[in-house]
Amino acid sequence: MVKGHNDEDHHHHDRVDSVRTDHGIRGRGNFIIAGLTSGHGVFHWFLQSFIVLLPEIETAFALTKVGVGSISTTREMVSGLVTLPGGILADVFRRHWGLILALCMGGFGVGWFIIGLAPDSFFPLLLVGVAVVAASASMWHLPAMASLSHHYSHRRGTALSFHGIGGNIGDAVSPVITGLLLGYLLWNQILTIYAGIPIFVAFLVYWAFKNIGHDVNQENHDLRESNRGRLEQTRAILRNPLLWAITLVGGIRGMAFVALITFLPSYLSNDLGLSALARSVHLGLLVAVGIVFTPVMGYLSDKYGRRLILVPGMLFLAGIVLLMSQFGEGVSLIVLIALLGTFFYSDQPILTASALDVVGEGVATTTLGTLSFARFALSAASPILAGFLYENYSMDYVFYYVTFLMLVGAIILAFLPLRRPESPADHGH
Repeated sequence: MVKGHNDEDHHHHDRVDSVRTDHGIRGRGNFIIAGLTSGHGVFHWFLQSFIVLLPEIETAFALTKVGVGSISTTREMVSGLVTLPGGILADVFRRHWGLILALCMGGFGVGWFIIGLAPDSFFPLLLVGVAVVAASASMWHLPAMASLSHHYSHRRGTALSFHGIGGNIGDAVSPVITGLLLGYLLWNQILTIYAGIPIFVAFLVYWAFKNIGHDVNQENHDLRESNRGRLEQTRAILRNPLLWAITLVGGIRGMAFVALITFLPSYLSNDLGLSALARSVHLGLLVAVGIVFTPVMGYLSDKYGRRLILVPGMLFLAGIVLLMSQFGEGVSLIVLIALLGTFFYSDQPILTASALDVVGEGVATTTLGTLSFARFALSAASPILAGFLYENYSMDYVFYYVTFLMLVGAIILAFLPLRRPESPADHGH
């Protein structure tokens, strides 16, 4: 980990309050976390809406379950391919983080226009739109999380969890609204209307964050290295076996998450016969519970350690998903979905914080990009495999598959020597 000067170390714990205020409110830590969290909510609003609409898309394009899985696989593959060079570029062009964030938001809207305009007879165009959406969303996360990691270095798990809350709020509200709109509009009409919002928001993002990378540069003279030095530092960091073990767990977790979230809507719609609104309410409940528990879990991981929260959490998820294979309907399903939400969205921010505990700040986006690429590479084939299990056997086998992955992830984490999160006192004299 790259260390700063003693003076900077001494005041490190006051970073949130000491961010330069040359740019007014835009330079304040609370504004930064609120703005990035809100932007994250926009991304997840539309991504979750798309998940809710998958049964309609499946019908419109006459897709098999493997075909539905290919949509998620495309998203995972493109996300992974973008994060590898994207992380390096975000570090090199750190002064332009605001522009990068704005372009990501604008590109996100363009992707939804492509999806909404795709004719039912041309499925590849829908996949192109999915790819644009995935690239924009994936690239957004790199400077956003690196900035939060910098400004909230001693409360990293909490800050990243709050960033996750923005996504969770979007995830929780959008299913219900999208379900209501399905009573009046076609799926592609909904997405076409939605598409204009990110393009408008992109201008607000640029205004809010155009100087966000400048502040990081001004506070970290010791981290402004040549490109060659930055790459050498990245190579040194990436030789750390603990970092790759965390990445492996993140990949396994991603495999489980994308498999379940891709086919849960189809299960609710096709197997249980729920209406679009009832299906949306079930999915909204899953995320609404996560809104409450994600920051709590992030705070507890900062206070008591990452492993103490992650291992029991993943074991708990494995148990809940296994129960869904036996009691996956009616009131029992509602209870299980609520219980699933307590940790389903909480683990990824904590895993990311675990990696940043190892990395520090110097090349955070480069490292995040490389690790995200590895995670997405692991999870890319998972939706197709889950689709095969669903189509040839039943949804129960998807539940068994997800349970197995969660158990494997928990077992690996149980043996990892995860670092204790830094506290403000660690930076005093």
